[in-house]
Amino acid sequence: MKKSWGLLLKILSGKKTAESRWFKTKHVPWNQVRVGDTLWFKNTGEPVTIKARVSRVVQFEGLNTKKINQILSQYGKSDLGLSDPTPPEVEAYFENKRYCILVFFDSVQAVKPFNITKKGFGAMAAWICVDDIQKIKLPLQTP
Repeated sequence: MKKSWGLLLKILSGKKTAESRWFKTKHVPWNQVRVGDTLWFKNTGEPVTIKARVSRVVQFEGLNTKKINQILSQYGKSDLGLSDPTPPEVEAYFENKRYCILVFFDSVQAVKPFNITKKGFGAMAAWICVDDIQKIKLPLQTP
């Protein structure tokens, strides 16, 4: 997650109760994340520090500007933790997207920080689906 957006603090405080992914074409986690799955959260370039349980998944297809605005109006502030007004750099993220997945979560917990490896998933992977976090978990390196 982009650290500058402050999303991890919003997750821990309960101001953010869903994670969204917006695509021009379908990508992970489309049709792969399920109720009961565990989500692990981290800022870009930092260790994992939060976990939560998936409580609901909603997918949208065939998006246009009107549908995107409807989704943001319904879920943006209350579930996605977007500020009002939405910062321009965040708003630009939604432009020209055709697919959206909203992953709602509960049972949020801070966890002892740990690193992960993205080997086999691509260094730019923003979402990784694994059946066991131990498969990608690395020890935290101390200076």
